[in-house]
Amino acid sequence: WEFNGSFYQPSAFLMRGIPGLEALHHWISIPFCALYLIALLGNCMILFIIKKTQSLHEPMYYFLSMLAVSDLGLVLCTLPTTLSIFWFNMRSIGFDACLTQMYFIHILSFIESSVLLAMAFDRFIAISHPLRHPSILTKTTVLKIGLAILLRGMVSLLPLPFLLKRLTYCRKVELSHSFCFHPDIMNLACADIKVNVFYGMIILLSTVGMDFIFIVLSYILIIKTVISLATKEECLKALNTCVSHICAVLVFFIPMIGLSMIHRFGKNVPPLVNTLVAYTYLIIPPALNPIIYSIKSSHIREALLRALCRNSG
Repeated sequence: WEFNGSFYQPSAFLMRGIPGLEALHHWISIPFCALYLIALLGNCMILFIIKKTQSLHEPMYYFLSMLAVSDLGLVLCTLPTTLSIFWFNMRSIGFDACLTQMYFIHILSFIESSVLLAMAFDRFIAISHPLRHPSILTKTTVLKIGLAILLRGMVSLLPLPFLLKRLTYCRKVELSHSFCFHPDIMNLACADIKVNVFYGMIILLSTVGMDFIFIVLSYILIIKTVISLATKEECLKALNTCVSHICAVLVFFIPMIGLSMIHRFGKNVPPLVNTLVAYTYLIIPPALNPIIYSIKSSHIREALLRALCRNSG
């Protein structure tokens, strides 16, 4: 875009719904509302069940509570702007409000990535060193891990809003999504964005990228331990405790990596594909994680059934 060189910062950005399907936004909002409702109710249910069930006061379920909180945060960050577009065609979002939403979306994504790594570490200790598991992952240790995860996300992403505020923007102010995303905002700038690109890549690789590598390494060590077990039944029982976590990792990392690649290298990717990947990344994991853990975790399933029986009684 051509620009006359003077500093310009828009008062607001325009968000986009689903390109090419604007006339169907009211109908499209129905599955979105269903997904948001499932995510809100499902994660609140997970938190309630873990809080009320004494037998679930273990590291694995403490980390699951952290995952549920981060999922709730992601849902609450994107729900207002997404549904306001689908229901009322309210596309405008203030510049500072957009930066705030972007900051919290990225923080919560990084927290979710770190929690998934902590859960992988928990599974590795539980399978490889079961006798030492209670002494290694005490309540104090789990609390320290949780605080470290929160501080890591907040501090590493703190420069992003300031790096975006220093930029001069073009007259085009339409974003690619119904939420604010760092690569999307910086691509609207008419200034040199090399610092933003470099810092964004460094932070992404040193946090989410390293988390994913360590998760893979954890499962390599878990598989080595499982192979050494005496019977096939013991192997299957050990692996069964990891199925829910593996599903959560795949559901989170695949669309996240896909969206990052599209924003950085997919100049010719159709806008509809970009939009669908973004929604898959931000809405599907919060909705699926409670379902995955409710189905695969017998402890949560039994606690849920007991709670339902008490309420019906």
